[in-house]
Amino acid sequence: MAAPAPLAVTCGDPAGIGPELAARIAADGPPAPMAWIGDPRHLPGGTRWQVVDHPAQAVPEGTLAVLPLPFAATAQPGQPTPENAAGTIAAIERAVALVQGGDCSAVVTAPINKKALKDGAGFAFPGHTEFLAHLAGDADVVMMLACPELRVVPATIHIALADVPGVLTPDLLARTIEITHAALKRDFGLTEPRLAVAGLNPHAGEGGAMGREELDFIAPLIARYRDAGMRIAGPLPADTMFHAAARARYDAAICMYHDQALIPIKTVDFAGGVNVTLGLPFIRTSPDHGTAYDIAGQGVADPTSMRAAMAMAWEMAASRR
Repeated sequence: MAAPAPLAVTCGDPAGIGPELAARIAADGPPAPMAWIGDPRHLPGGTRWQVVDHPAQAVPEGTLAVLPLPFAATAQPGQPTPENAAGTIAAIERAVALVQGGDCSAVVTAPINKKALKDGAGFAFPGHTEFLAHLAGDADVVMMLACPELRVVPATIHIALADVPGVLTPDLLARTIEITHAALKRDFGLTEPRLAVAGLNPHAGEGGAMGREELDFIAPLIARYRDAGMRIAGPLPADTMFHAAARARYDAAICMYHDQALIPIKTVDFAGGVNVTLGLPFIRTSPDHGTAYDIAGQGVADPTSMRAAMAMAWEMAASRR
């Protein structure tokens, strides 16, 4: 079987740390073949780069393969330029087109700043995930955060904690479980994935004494999947789900809200977490950090998460094949 096609790596916000991370990873030796989509003017001085006509075109070791995409303006690290917003969006669109056309095996996105894109180009999406779902024909997607020791999937994401009980419906939880289960099989090579589902309330509601969501729909939904043959446990008290012995009993944890999922993974592996969009017809990963304007251009950005995102995308592509 042939190896997967190269990764399509977007530049992200050119005023952030995306360009310097790509340059450093290429110089040190990337974990997978890659082609960077962006404007070479935004790369750090001294970067070894070479324009390629096709993502699979070979370049010398230590050289960044560049699929050039001219932007409207140069970039000043730490200072987003509205004129460059359209270019940032176009880089994402080109990466998706390359994967959909079979020239690349996965999309790896460098961080963007949603406000900068809205101000500069009227970007109408809350973030990368929603835009990628749109480009995929309005696919039903969920967000996974993953590292070697833990995978977590929040059912609700960027909403106020007070809004979670109203947004967390049986249908939403069911879709989250089903998308996660299918992705673990297709993208991570697990023939019988094991899921653990957290409760919403302290002590998973403690029999209704601390909330009824577990009794009213979370436990019945889990029982339905278990009766259908899925290996799924819960609802479990979230405060006992994430120590080492507990993590060994499942392949992914379904959590009810943002911090319930992200606090444990950032505690377990703060630098190496990867954001994975599940449910897309193509593979997409990204580092679990933002544009880091405060350190952009200083050469001190940690490439660990970006490198892990590339490695995970490559492994997922191999699993799909």
